[in-house]
Amino acid sequence: MLESVKRAVCEANLELVRAGLVLMTWGNASAVDREKGLVVIKPSGVPYDGMQPEDMVVVDLDGRVVEGAHRPSVDTPTHLVLYRAWPEVGGVVHTHSHCATCWAQACQPIPCLGTTHADFAHGEVPVTDCLTAAEVADGYEANIGRCIVRRFKSLDPMHCPGVLSANHAPFAWGKTIGEAVQNAIMLEEIAKMALHTRILNAQQPAISQFLLDKHFNRKHGKDAYYGQ
Repeated sequence: MLESVKRAVCEANLELVRAGLVLMTWGNASAVDREKGLVVIKPSGVPYDGMQPEDMVVVDLDGRVVEGAHRPSVDTPTHLVLYRAWPEVGGVVHTHSHCATCWAQACQPIPCLGTTHADFAHGEVPVTDCLTAAEVADGYEANIGRCIVRRFKSLDPMHCPGVLSANHAPFAWGKTIGEAVQNAIMLEEIAKMALHTRILNAQQPAISQFLLDKHFNRKHGKDAYYGQ
């Protein structure tokens, strides 16, 4: 079942390790098949060494295991909330990449300080509210997803394909699982750039709105002309 999706999800998880975004088992990637209403995700706590496509777990959008010999990632409920809320999303990635996680632990959004960031997102990368004690105690992982969705109530998730879960770590997404992985890699890089920029100049202001608009729209706008 969904053999090509399993291969893509397995490769995405391995690519996160190769890119240095995942240590130990701190991360996961998933993809959704919208026609079948099924999600393929990494199994919980399984080492990346020797991981194979057949190790991936298939669940429905309510979290019921449809196929797989392992338990799905503990973060599966978070992924599912995002898939249900945002039909344009085809892949979700969660990491504990160093710099993005630092911003998340500081509960600070990543400011857009330059054009590299503007090519990725139309403004700062937001940080969610902190979860309440009740949200942590009951339905913790699903509530992380709900908190992300609330933060994007007035934002377009495709104009900023990543978020910082407060006190926790980053999530990224894309139209495909491959795009989600690329966005996770870019999110870590802009987090690193912003951190180093603020070390050099703690008062560095955000990029001007006109330059932000120019760089974002030339790559992602309706009249985009970046690339072939």
